[in-house]
Amino acid sequence: MCCIFTVLLFLGPRAGILIWWLINPVLWSATFSSFFWPLLGFIFAPWTTLMYVIVAPLGSGIVGFDWIWLGLAVLADISMWAGGGFGNRDKVPGYSS
Repeated sequence: MCCIFTVLLFLGPRAGILIWWLINPVLWSATFSSFFWPLLGFIFAPWTTLMYVIVAPLGSGIVGFDWIWLGLAVLADISMWAGGGFGNRDKVPGYSS
């Protein structure tokens, strides 16, 4: 797990997903039934995908305090998308700030 945190710190959540999937593909295939959802998570919601793999115990689903962690991950994804849009607003033609 220490390696995953270091990758997240320096390279971001998508690199963390890739490294963790390469290290432990059995956990990923047990968490997700198909390759479609992790791929969508990799592209659009990487923090939520990582948190889902962390909090989703095999077989019992998401219960209790796990929803708080997933909510924080969703907020991190939203802030990542909104921060990118806000930071690049001057590059959009016709948009004046």
